[in-house]
Amino acid sequence: MIGFLKGKFLIRDPSMIIVEVQGIGYEVHISLNTYGKIKDIPEGMLFIYMHVKEDAHTLYGFADEEEKSMFKNLISISGVGPGTGTMVLSSLTAEEIRSAILNGDTQTIQAVKGIGGKTAQRIILELRDKLQKSGYKSEATGIIPETHNTLRNEALSALITLGISKNAAEKSIDKILKVSGHQISLEDLVKSALRNA
Repeated sequence: MIGFLKGKFLIRDPSMIIVEVQGIGYEVHISLNTYGKIKDIPEGMLFIYMHVKEDAHTLYGFADEEEKSMFKNLISISGVGPGTGTMVLSSLTAEEIRSAILNGDTQTIQAVKGIGGKTAQRIILELRDKLQKSGYKSEATGIIPETHNTLRNEALSALITLGISKNAAEKSIDKILKVSGHQISLEDLVKSALRNA
């Protein structure tokens, strides 16, 4: 199994990055939170989870071990696969998820696209005890505003990759941009759109 990849960050978008390690490019799926932490650095390390199926070996990358640990906790829940786990970590930080679980806040978890009431309750029920025994620490994420013209297109691409229909994604993005006047980061735009799509 691959524990981490350390190399150059080449092609990247809010949901995927190519990491070059000694001439080999690894395609790694990432959350929006990880994208926010690595988007402006040319190289670094990603903690890796490799999801193995009969027809594919898919890599998921995380900027820190806390997010990887939360991802593994989430996909241990029946009905929560890697795609849904990534969606949750794109909408909420690991700290926000931990706080919601410990406080029994089903509404926060249910606000994530694709998470219903029963799944939110199951996440809280199955992970609360585990998290109470673990010492998670929150890490602040610096967000740099983006105002360039491709903001809408990048957000649209990310939402479609995360499983939102193009029509719903466009409506949600345009509504948010109208209110924010483009003074919003890509991460915040996608997070808001995920909650409203």
